[in-house]
Amino acid sequence: MAKVKSVLTYDDELLLRERKLLQEGFAFIAGVDEAGRGPLAGPVVAAAVILPREGELPGVFDSKQLSDARRRVLRDEIMQIAEVGIGVADVQEIDSLNILKATHLAMHRAVAKLEKVDFVLVDGLPVAGFPCPAENVIKGDAKSASIAAASIVAKVYRDEVMEELDEIYPGYGFAAHKGYGTAVHLESLRRLGVTPVHRRSFGPVRDLIDPPPEQLELFQ
Repeated sequence: MAKVKSVLTYDDELLLRERKLLQEGFAFIAGVDEAGRGPLAGPVVAAAVILPREGELPGVFDSKQLSDARRRVLRDEIMQIAEVGIGVADVQEIDSLNILKATHLAMHRAVAKLEKVDFVLVDGLPVAGFPCPAENVIKGDAKSASIAAASIVAKVYRDEVMEELDEIYPGYGFAAHKGYGTAVHLESLRRLGVTPVHRRSFGPVRDLIDPPPEQLELFQ
């Protein structure tokens, strides 16, 4: 796991984009990221985070490079000091829209939860339709503190959802693999069948349904 700082200050490189936007006159800058595009089960979750403009900040970093315990500590610290919006697109929306459109829907819902926002920094490729100017940042969760904070909040929120689903649908191992297509998950799918929280438009699930549902264009 990555070794990261325990706190950030506003001269940190991870806040370079935020500082530039503040100097340009933007006051409420939200970082946006998602968790859960790839799994075979469960929702896709997005978070939008506006960090405070002064003082020390939690030592946020790309959530994928942090241990589960560290992510949860940072999530709690972020929730205490930042304005946070969380948006969810459920399995039915993923299957009816496709995963890309559902992810964008979750992102829009997360931003809509914020009281004030005048600029969005979004991880990855461009996302249209935000109610203010936006900039996409490739691998933004390792380049922007706001996006990194959003990646942590989204990841922990989704992990907790999958842990709850593990109690509702025992035997699939949701608490361990979080819905990803591990060997254990695929074996349990074949043995126990498809649940209401599995994504029927995703190949490994779709192949177990007779007749299979119509396959979506995933990235249109």
